[in-house]
Amino acid sequence: MLLSYLKIAWKVLLRRKVFTAISLFGISFTLMILLVVYAMYDYTVGPHRPELHVDRMLFVSRMQLLYRDGGQSNNSVGYAFLDQHIRTLKTPEKVSLSEANYGVAVAYVGQQVLKLDLKRTDGEFWQVLDFEFLEGRPYNPGEVRDAARLAVLTATTARRYFGTDRGVVGRPIEIDAVRYRVVGVVQDVAVARLNSYAEVWTPVTTGPDNLRKPDLLGGYQAIILARQAADVPAIKAEVQQVVRHTPLPDPKQFKQLNMRAQTLLASYTARSDNDAGADGGVGRFTKVVLGLGLLFMLLPALNLVNINVSRTLERSGEIGVRKAFGATAGRLVGQFLVENIFLTLLGGALGLALAAGALALLNSSHLFAYSTYALNARVFGVALGMVLFFGVLSGAYPAYKMSKLQAVQALKGDTGA
Repeated sequence: MLLSYLKIAWKVLLRRKVFTAISLFGISFTLMILLVVYAMYDYTVGPHRPELHVDRMLFVSRMQLLYRDGGQSNNSVGYAFLDQHIRTLKTPEKVSLSEANYGVAVAYVGQQVLKLDLKRTDGEFWQVLDFEFLEGRPYNPGEVRDAARLAVLTATTARRYFGTDRGVVGRPIEIDAVRYRVVGVVQDVAVARLNSYAEVWTPVTTGPDNLRKPDLLGGYQAIILARQAADVPAIKAEVQQVVRHTPLPDPKQFKQLNMRAQTLLASYTARSDNDAGADGGVGRFTKVVLGLGLLFMLLPALNLVNINVSRTLERSGEIGVRKAFGATAGRLVGQFLVENIFLTLLGGALGLALAAGALALLNSSHLFAYSTYALNARVFGVALGMVLFFGVLSGAYPAYKMSKLQAVQALKGDTGA
């Protein structure tokens, strides 16, 4: 039965090529835009290197102090506080401390000035995150304690400074007039991975900051790796226990301290929302994105509904004959939905091809540094869901309308339209 429906659908599509072309264009263009956006979203917060185990990772990167007069202070967290209270949590497998944001450092190659994005980290940084080492190794916790002047470079940085990304381990690199020894070269990290991105990483103990300074606010973050995804809620609760037992710096001036262990997505959404709640603003972000996505799909869906109604009006005679021979309303609805989903699947295949081309152009433009957007299994799954939703959304009403026609009425061509 399904094969027969598909054969009929194919013949119907070929019968009115202009309508079919308009429908395919609307579907494929809509899906292309949505898939490009989702591919970028997945590449930013999905399980990609170096946050490969994103399902069991949490980030403590923001602290908020609320003043009694109604103001607030928001910043990254002090290193000493994180070292004393977050590194010592009992539930996680590993905890890493690093600068929350990269800074710009300067290196010279002859007369050329290289501005490099530098992040200072501890040794656990390389154990919590999954970098792809092209050669060499990371610096370890012992070398960080000894304030060893070591550096890990990205492949692009190595090529810019040394002219090659191979055979540079052990060679010196001078950054901000300080000489470091290269111990490893890693694959480039997308700038969208704000918590781990840099072009050069060096031990946190080689920086200018006083890491023992007891201030709550500072310039650092903690990246927490749970033993398993099921431990994430327990770690969040453990962090909240720390917050509750942390005394305010000046109870007369401040009334509340807020700090949370957040998912990768929440660590991004909370950066732009100082009043984000316990979920870091993810709920609000999700509602807005879904609303915009549905609105974007609704406009071409309404156009496709009109085209489908016009197409089915032309088939009133066929509907009447089928009804006369006992076809039920449910079977007719099923046939028209299959035909419409078949059309949207064709549009979806074209949309995937267009999305792949658009992502390739985006990658070649280098608009987003070191980013390599691509279609993967998750994007394909979302594409299939969008196609099915689009097919049902745009085909249900025309199918229902035509299935309710009486056989005699349909044979006479009286559709009531």
